[in-house]
Amino acid sequence: MTTVSDLYVKYTRVWIPDPEEVWKPAEIIKDYKEGDPILHLKLEDESTLEYAIGPKDNQLPFLRNPDILVGENDLTALSYLHEPAVLHNLKVRFLESNHIYTYCGIVLVAINPYEQLQIYGEEVINAYSGQNMGDMNPHIFAVAEEAYKQMARDEKNQSIIVSGESGAGKTVSAKYAMRYFATVGGSANDTNVEEKVLASSPIMEAIGNAKTTRNDNSSRFGKYIQIGFDRRFHIIGANMRTYLLEKSRVVFQAEDERNYHIFYQLCASACLPEFKDLALTSAEDFTYTSFGENIFIEGVNDAEDLEKTREALSLLGVKESHQMSIFKIIASILHLGNVEIVSERDGESCHINRDDSHLHHFCQLLGVELEQMEHWLCHRKLVTTSETYVKNMSCAQATNARDALAKHIYAHLFDWIVEHVNKALHTSSKQHSFIGVLDIYGFETFEINSFEQFCINYANEKLQQQFNSHVFKLEQEEYMKEQIPWTLIDFYDNQPCIDLIEAKLGILDLLDEECKVPKGTDQNWTQKLYSQHLKSDHFEKPRMSNTSFIVVHFADKVEYQCDGFLEKNRDTVYEEQINILKASKFQLVADLFQEGKEGPAPPPSGKSSRINVRPAKPAIKGHNREHRKTVGHQFRNSLHLLMETLNATTPHYVRCIKPNDSKEAFVFDSRRAVQQLRACGVLETIRISAAGYPSRWTYLDFYSRYRVLMTKKDMTVGDKKQVCRNLLESLIKDPDKFQFGKTKIFFRAGQVAYLEKLRADKFRFACIKIQKTVRGWLQRRRYLKIRKSAITLQRYGRGYLARKHAEYLRLTKAALICQKQYRMVQVRRAYLTIRQAVITIQAFTRGMFTRRLYQEFLLHHKAIIIQRTVRGWLDRKKFLRARNAAIVIQCAYRRVLAKRQLKQLKIEARSVKRIKELNIGMENKIVQLQRKMDDQSKEYKNQNEQLSVTNTALGTEVNKLQKELETLRSRQGDNTQLTSMQEELEKLRAALQESHAQRKRLEEEYSSEKLGLEQRVEELEKENSMLKTEKEEMNQKIRRSTSSGGQEGSASQKEARLQAELDEERLRYQNLLKEFSRLEQRYDNLQEEANYAKFAPGHRRNPSNQSSIGSESPFPSIAMSDVSETDGVIQQIDNSNNVSEWPNNKMPIDKEEALQAYQALSEAKSKSQDWGYLNEDGELGLAYQGLKQVARLLETQLQSQSRKHQDELEALHTQIEVLKEDLEKKQETLNHFSTLPPEALVEFSVQQEITRLTNENLDLKEVMEKLEKNERKLKKQLRIYIKKVQELEVSQAVAAQSSRARPELTRQVTVQRKDKDFEGMLEYIKEDEALLIRTLVTDMKPHVVSATVPCLPAYILFMCIRHADYINDDQKVHSMLTSTINAVKKVLKKNNDDFEMTSFWLANTSRLLHCLKQYSGDEAFMTQNTSKQNEHCLKNFDLAEYRQVLSDLSIQIYQQLIKIAESILQPMIVSAMLESGSLTGVKPMGYRNRSSSMDCETGGPGGYTLEALIRQLGQFNTIMGEHGLDPEIGQQVIRQLFYSINAVTLNNLLLRKDVCSWSTGMQLRYNISQMEEWLRGRNLHQSGVMATIEPLIQAAQLLQVKKKTSQDAEAICTLCSALTTQQIVKILNLYTPLNEFEERVTVSFIRDIQNRLQDRIENKQLLVDTKHTFPVLFPYTPSALSLETIHMPASLNLDFLVRV
Repeated sequence: MTTVSDLYVKYTRVWIPDPEEVWKPAEIIKDYKEGDPILHLKLEDESTLEYAIGPKDNQLPFLRNPDILVGENDLTALSYLHEPAVLHNLKVRFLESNHIYTYCGIVLVAINPYEQLQIYGEEVINAYSGQNMGDMNPHIFAVAEEAYKQMARDEKNQSIIVSGESGAGKTVSAKYAMRYFATVGGSANDTNVEEKVLASSPIMEAIGNAKTTRNDNSSRFGKYIQIGFDRRFHIIGANMRTYLLEKSRVVFQAEDERNYHIFYQLCASACLPEFKDLALTSAEDFTYTSFGENIFIEGVNDAEDLEKTREALSLLGVKESHQMSIFKIIASILHLGNVEIVSERDGESCHINRDDSHLHHFCQLLGVELEQMEHWLCHRKLVTTSETYVKNMSCAQATNARDALAKHIYAHLFDWIVEHVNKALHTSSKQHSFIGVLDIYGFETFEINSFEQFCINYANEKLQQQFNSHVFKLEQEEYMKEQIPWTLIDFYDNQPCIDLIEAKLGILDLLDEECKVPKGTDQNWTQKLYSQHLKSDHFEKPRMSNTSFIVVHFADKVEYQCDGFLEKNRDTVYEEQINILKASKFQLVADLFQEGKEGPAPPPSGKSSRINVRPAKPAIKGHNREHRKTVGHQFRNSLHLLMETLNATTPHYVRCIKPNDSKEAFVFDSRRAVQQLRACGVLETIRISAAGYPSRWTYLDFYSRYRVLMTKKDMTVGDKKQVCRNLLESLIKDPDKFQFGKTKIFFRAGQVAYLEKLRADKFRFACIKIQKTVRGWLQRRRYLKIRKSAITLQRYGRGYLARKHAEYLRLTKAALICQKQYRMVQVRRAYLTIRQAVITIQAFTRGMFTRRLYQEFLLHHKAIIIQRTVRGWLDRKKFLRARNAAIVIQCAYRRVLAKRQLKQLKIEARSVKRIKELNIGMENKIVQLQRKMDDQSKEYKNQNEQLSVTNTALGTEVNKLQKELETLRSRQGDNTQLTSMQEELEKLRAALQESHAQRKRLEEEYSSEKLGLEQRVEELEKENSMLKTEKEEMNQKIRRSTSSGGQEGSASQKEARLQAELDEERLRYQNLLKEFSRLEQRYDNLQEEANYAKFAPGHRRNPSNQSSIGSESPFPSIAMSDVSETDGVIQQIDNSNNVSEWPNNKMPIDKEEALQAYQALSEAKSKSQDWGYLNEDGELGLAYQGLKQVARLLETQLQSQSRKHQDELEALHTQIEVLKEDLEKKQETLNHFSTLPPEALVEFSVQQEITRLTNENLDLKEVMEKLEKNERKLKKQLRIYIKKVQELEVSQAVAAQSSRARPELTRQVTVQRKDKDFEGMLEYIKEDEALLIRTLVTDMKPHVVSATVPCLPAYILFMCIRHADYINDDQKVHSMLTSTINAVKKVLKKNNDDFEMTSFWLANTSRLLHCLKQYSGDEAFMTQNTSKQNEHCLKNFDLAEYRQVLSDLSIQIYQQLIKIAESILQPMIVSAMLESGSLTGVKPMGYRNRSSSMDCETGGPGGYTLEALIRQLGQFNTIMGEHGLDPEIGQQVIRQLFYSINAVTLNNLLLRKDVCSWSTGMQLRYNISQMEEWLRGRNLHQSGVMATIEPLIQAAQLLQVKKKTSQDAEAICTLCSALTTQQIVKILNLYTPLNEFEERVTVSFIRDIQNRLQDRIENKQLLVDTKHTFPVLFPYTPSALSLETIHMPASLNLDFLVRV
C-alpha cells in the first residue's frame, strides 16, 4: 500500500501555488516523512524553497504527472487529476503544439486562438466524417460527428451545448458545428436546406451581435438551433429559439463598445441609391450609435457585411420590399434616438420642436401621424377607476419613455426576423430526429452586475445542474458496463442555489411581487431579500452596501447592484405610443405590434422579452392581464422549456475558454483560464472523475506498457488478463485502488503515476545494472590491454638487443670480406688497364687500313651510278618529247568531234520530236483511258436500252393489269380495294415517269460535271504553280529556322509548358464530365421521384433510357419505349387489314414474281365470285405487295445506276488528278533537262526512263490487285444473291402451304449457314436490335465470357456496326450505337457499387472505342494494322462524333471505378497502414479510445492488416487484367488508389497524436516497402505510382530522424520536399515519445524549422485533398485480332446473328 512517504521522495516533482502563474512547478530535493513541517523544494530557476506543511492551511502540494502523460488529448487520462495538472496540460497543448481543442471526459475544451487556423476546410470535415471520437485529435468536428453518429445509431435526438465567456469563441464553434452537419448531412433533394441553415448565421450576427470590450463579435442573445433530419439522416429543415436579447444595448453602450452591427452596416451603406429615403449619415451623427465613441472595428467592412446580410435574407426568401421595410424600421430607431426633448421652465413638462427633422424622418419611415407621436412622446395617459386623464412628463421621463419605445420596436423586429427565418427553414416533411446547437452566454461577473448578468448566471446554474447529473450518469453507466462495483460519488449539487432564485418567495418571485406594487422600488425589494434569504448558504449581504446582494454561484460569488432591476423586469412601454404604431400605414409595422401575436404560452422562438403596454397605476382591464408578464417570469418559462428539451436529448458539451483579455494570438493567461475552468464546469468534471476511477487502461495497453514489471514466470501464462491481475495484486496491496472490468482496468487517482514510478525505478535499476556490467567489462578490457602492452614491449626490447649483437657480428664479417674484395679489385683493375691499352692500339691500326680500302671501293661505285643516271635521263627526255606531241594531236582531233556531237545534241533537245518521244508513254496511257471511257459509255447506253425495254414490258403488264382491274370493277363495283389498287397503279406509273425524268436529270448532271472537272483541272494547274512558289518560300523559311539552332532549349521548355497545360485542360474536362455525370444522376433521381408521384405503382417510367449524349452529340437518342410503341401500332394496322406478312420483305422481288401473284389472283377469282372468298387467303394483298415490290425494284435500279454514274465521275476526277500530277512531274523533268550538261543529260534520261517503267509496272500491279479484289467481292456478292434467291423460293413455297410465315424461322436457317469467306461482319434485322442489346449489355455477366476472347461484347457490337456500315444504313448505325451507350449507362447505374461489373464495361467501352479508331480508315490509326484489318475498315460513315461520346463515357466509367475502389479501400487504409503492426518490437502503445459510439466489447475498430489491403489491390489488378483492360489504364487506376492511400493515411497521421511516434514511422516505412515490393511483383513500379506516396514516405522518415540540432533541422528541410511547412510543423507538434528515454521536440526546434521554410512557395493547405483525381488518358491500343477469327460461343444465344 502506497503511503505519503513513498510518494513524496527525492526527485519527485510537485505543483505549488503562485500569485502570478496560479501554479508553478518544483522538485523535492529531500525525502519527506509524514509529520515533517517543512518540505524542501527546488524551483525551476535552481533556487531552493522551504515549503511549510500544515494540517489545515498548507497541505501537501499536488504531484505532477509523468512526462509521458503531458500533452494528452483527454484531461481525464491524466494520472493526477487536479487543477494544476489540467491547467498545465492545456497550456502545453495551446502554446507549444498550438492545439486549441482538448477533451475533458465528455467535454470539449476549446481555447480561442485569436487567429484564423486552417483546420476547418472541407478536407478536414471529410477526414473526421465516419471516424470514432477517440481515433482523431480533439476537434469540434469530432463532437459533431459523435452527435451525428449517435443520432443515427440510437435514433435519439442530440444536443451540442456551447458555452463560455464573451469572446471565448462560442458563436464560431456553433457555426462550425452547423457547417459540419450541413456538409455531412446535406439535403437529399435540391432544396439546399443546408445553405439556408448556414445563411441564418450572418443575419442573426447582424441583428444580435455587437462589439464589446471583450469581443468584437459578441452574441448578445442566446439561441438554440434545432437541425431536423429525415429517416435517411439528411437535413430537411431547422428551427431557432432565442433567449434574453440585450435590449438595453439599443439605447446605451459602454465606452469602446458598439450597438448592434446592423445599425453601423446601414450607416456605412447610406450612400446607396436604394437607401436614400432612410436619410442616414455617419454613425457618429446618431446618439444610439455613438456612446462607445468608436464606431469602427479593425478588419471589418460594415458595407460588405451588409451585402452579405442582404444576400442571406434573399436566400431565406425575404422579399426586397420586406428587406427595405426592415431597414426603414432600423433607421427609424436611429432617428428616434436623435429626437431632442426640450424641458419646460417648470421642469415638470417638456416638448419637441416642430421643426425636428429626426422626428419627421421617424414618422415618415414608420408611416405614423407626426402630431400624435409628438404629443405622446411628451405625455402619458393615466387611468383610474372613475376617469382617465392625460399627464405631462418631465424631460427625464420622456427620454426614458423614448428609449423604452426604441428597445420595444427593436425587440419586436428581432422576433419578426427570427420568425421569418424559422419559416424559411421550416419543412413540410416529417422530421425523424434533430440535433440541437445551443449557443448561450457563459457565467459572467463584472464590476457592476445588473439584471442581465443575474439572468445569465441563473441560466448557467440550470445548465450546470444538468451537466453535473449527465456526467454522473455517464460515469455510472461506464462502471455498470464494465461490471465493476459501484460506489456513490458525492458531487456538487447546485439545486439550493437554483431554489434561491426560482422557488416560491425566491429572488425572482419577490422581484415579480415588487413589480406589482404601485410604488415599488429597488431598495424595498432588496430589504425583502435580506429579510427572507440571509439564512441561506447561497445568499449574502455586502458589508458596505444596502442596495446590492451577493449570490454564491457554483463558479464564484457575484455581487449584484439592485438599481434598475424593477424597471428592466417590468420593461414598461406606454400603450398610447404602441397604438400609434399599430395604426401605421405600413403593414409590416402594424403587424409587429398586433396583440394576437402574444399569448399566455411562450412563443415558438423561445424569445420572451416582448411586453405590452403597462399603465402607471395597477387598476387595469382584465384582458391585459397576460401582457403584465415580467421579463424574469418569461425568461424562467423559456429556460424550463429549454431544459426539458435538453433533458430529452443526449447532450454534448463544448466549453470555450478565452486565453487572454488583450485578444492576442496564442497568449495564455493562467489566471483568466483558471477562472473560466472553474466557471464552465471542467474542474467539476475532473473532480467527479477523480472521485471514482479516472484512469482506465485496456488489458492489452496495460500489458504492453507494464510488462517490464512482470517476472519470467508471469510471462509464461497465456491469458494476458490473468497476467495483469497477478501483477496488480502483487504491486498494489490495497484492492480499492483498482478494479478489473470486462475490457478495462480502472485505477484510482495517482495509481498510474505510482506504476510509472515503479516502472521508472525498474528501468533505473536495470540501467544501473547495465552500467555496472559495462564498466567492469571496460576495466577488464583495460587491464588486459595494459598487460598485453607490457609483454609486447618486453618482447620488442629483447629483440632489439639481440638484433644489435647480430648486427655487430655481421659488420665484423663484412669488414673482412670488404678488405679481401678491395685488394682483389686493385690488382684486377691494373691488369685490365694494360689489356685495354693494347686492344685500343690494335683497333686503331686495323681501322685505318680498312678505311683506306673502303674509300677506294666507294669512289668506283659512285662513278658507275653517275654514268647510269645520265644515260637514263637522256632516254626519258627523248620519250617524253615524242609522247607529248602525240597527245596534242589526239586532243585537237577529239575536240573537233565533241563540238560536232554537242551541236547535234542541242538541236535534238530543242526539237518537238524528242519531247514526243519522251511523252509517248503518257499519250498511250491517255488513249487507253479514253478507250476505257468509251467502253463504259457504250455499256451505259446498253444498260439504258435494257432499262427502256424493261420499262416498256412493265408498261404492257401494267396495261394488262389495268384492264383486268376494270373487268373486276364491273363485276364488283362497290369494292373499295380495287379502287385503292388502281390508285396505287397510277402512283406507280407516276413514279416511273418521275424515274425517267430523274434519269435525264442525271445525264445532264453528268455532262455538267464533266465540264466542271475540266475547269477544275485548269484551276488545279494554276494552284500547282502557286504551291510551287509557296514551297520555295517555305524551304527558305525552314533553312533560316534551321540556321538558328540556339532555340532548342526554349522549344523544349515550351513543349513542357504545353504538356502541363494539356494535362490541366484534360483534368478540367474530366472534372466537367464528373460533374455532368453527377448532375445526370441527380436528374434521373428527381425524374424517378416525379414519375413515382405522378404514376401509380406498376406504371413507372424509367428515365435512364434517355441518353446523356444529347448535349454532346448532334445525334438524338432513341428511347426503346418509342420503338416498342411504333411496333405496336404497326401490328394493329396489320391485324386490322388482315393481310398476311410478306416474307423477307427487305429482299427485292422482280416482275415475274408479281405476274405469278397476279395469275394466282385470277385463278382465285375464277373459282368464286364471292369477294370474301377471293380475299380469303390474302391474295389481293399479295398482288398489291407484288406491285409495290416491282416499284421498289425499279427505284433500286435507278438509285444503283445513279450511284454508278457518281462513282464513274469520281474515278474520272481521280484520273484527271493523276494525269495532272504526271504532267507536273514531266514539266519538272523538262526543266531539269534544260539545266543539265550533255553528258549528264544522257545518263539522267536513261535513269528517268527506267524509273518511269518501274512506276508503270507498279501501277499495273496495283490495278491488277484491285481488279482481283473486286472480282472476289463480286463473286462473293453473287453467291450471296444466289443463296438469297434460293431462300426466297423456299419462303414462297412455305407461303403457298401456310397462310402466314414466320421470319424468325428464315433467320434461323440463315444463321446455320457457314460461309467459307467470313469477312468479320454480323448481320441482324432491326427487330432483333433490342434482343441483341439485352443479351450483350443489359443481361451480360462477366463470368459468361470469362473463357473467351477479352472484350468479346465489344467485338461483336463492332462487327454488327460494320455490317450496318457495309450496307450503308445510317439509321441502323445510329440506333445501334445510341442503344449501346444507353444500355451501358443503365447497367452502370444499376451496378454502381460493383467493381467487377464496372471494370468489365470500362474494358469493353474502351475496346469499342479502339475498334472505331482502328477501323475508321484514318491513316493515323492504321499504322499497326495488318492488310486484312485494313480491308475491314469502315467504308461509308465517319463515326468521329461517336468516338468522342464513347471517350466521354469511358471517362465516366473510369471515375465510377475509382469511386467504387476507394469506397472499398477507405475503411481498410488507416487500420492497415497505421494501426496494424507486423514488425516485432515496434508496436506502439495502444491508444485509449474514449468514444461512446465505439463498441467496447470488440476492443476497438475492425483490424484490417496490410496483407488484406495488398490482397484487395491485387484483386483489383487481377480483375482488370482478366477483363482485358488496357495496362496503361490499369496503371492509372493503381496510381489513383495509391494517391488515395497516401491522402487518407497522411491526413490521419496529421490529425492523430497517438500515431506520431518513432515506432509508427518504422512500421509505416515497412508497410510502404511491402507495397513497393507488390508493385515490383506486378511490374507496376515504373508507372510513377510511387511518386504519389512520396509525402507519406517523407512523413515516415520525419518521424524517425533526429530532431535536436540545427543540422537536424537543415536535414529535415532538405528531406521533406514533398511535405508542406504546415504538415512538417504539425507532425513535429504531434510527435509523442513512447517512453522517458525519448525527448520531446522542443519549441525552439520547431521555430527553427518554420524560419528555414518561410520562403518556400507552396500550398498553405494542411490536409491532402482526398477528392483530387489525376486526369485519365486513354492511349490508343489497336487489337492484333482479326475480326474474322473471333468465335461466338453458343452460350450467348446469338443464333439470330448472320456471319457475313
